[in-house]
Amino acid sequence: MDLFTTSATLAPIPVRDGALSFMTQLPLPWSNDEVLARLIDETDWRSDSITLWGKQFLQPRLSAWYGEAAYRYSGLRLAPQPFTDLQLAIRAAVEAATGSTFNSVLLNYYRDGRDSMGMHSDDETELGPAPAIASVSFGAERVFVLRHKGTGERLRLNLTDGSLLLMAGSLQQHWSHGINKTAKPLGARVNLTFRTILGA
Repeated sequence: MDLFTTSATLAPIPVRDGALSFMTQLPLPWSNDEVLARLIDETDWRSDSITLWGKQFLQPRLSAWYGEAAYRYSGLRLAPQPFTDLQLAIRAAVEAATGSTFNSVLLNYYRDGRDSMGMHSDDETELGPAPAIASVSFGAERVFVLRHKGTGERLRLNLTDGSLLLMAGSLQQHWSHGINKTAKPLGARVNLTFRTILGA
């Protein structure tokens, strides 16, 4: 099932077992191109290996972790770097749009269509049982795929330049999500997923 929506406000997307909302353009005082260029230039990007099924794999993208708390996933422990001024401005806009607060952000840099994100759920203990996770995208449009863990149902959502996707409620318990590789020639994309680490 393909999901298409355009909205200048955060609009709900019907989904079973969780909550999804989408905004076409996060309001910011800069153009999307300016934000993308600054994120690429100002972020301390890393190329990490993760542990899956007992084996080490190099992540097919660059990443960075900023905020107020450390984070663990797939055998990685990410120590936080302090928020940059730009990240704080984006966080303020995200919090105003969603009504949620966030103390950390994971940034992923997809350099072209060959970079991807495997199917997974953001269900680590330190996120709590029903985390609100706000995903902001700048740059090339990519298709966000969700798969229901029980029924196998799939949803597809185009994450456009400047868009905000909010995942909340029990979504992480019941759905996995990811970004597939594509052979289409694509430009750069940076995605920020704001989240709250409990106990920080």
